Amino acid sequence: MNTVMLVVIALTGIVAIVTVEGRSSRLDRRVRALDRKMDLLLEHLQVRDDDPQLAQVTALAREGQDIAAIKKYREITGAGLLEAKQAVDRMTP
Repeated sequence: MNTVMLVVIALTGIVAIVTVEGRSSRLDRRVRALDRKMDLLLEHLQVRDDDPQLAQVTALAREGQDIAAIKKYREITGAGLLEAKQAVDRMTP
């Protein structure tokens, strides 16, 4: 009986994790899509973000110093590692 209960609890936990990860990944895709749309709107309106600290991040990214750029971006914005990496990736052509 104890083994069956442990299996049921484990399966319930796995289902919960898969459900949360699915929602998280959908939210991540939605945020990325909104971010791209915002970038397009700002570009169309010719609005620039002249934050000098972000200019440093862009310069580091263009020099191929991705790790330093990600670290600097995280210091400036407080973003998580994945968000910072995605932002730095968008900065380089």
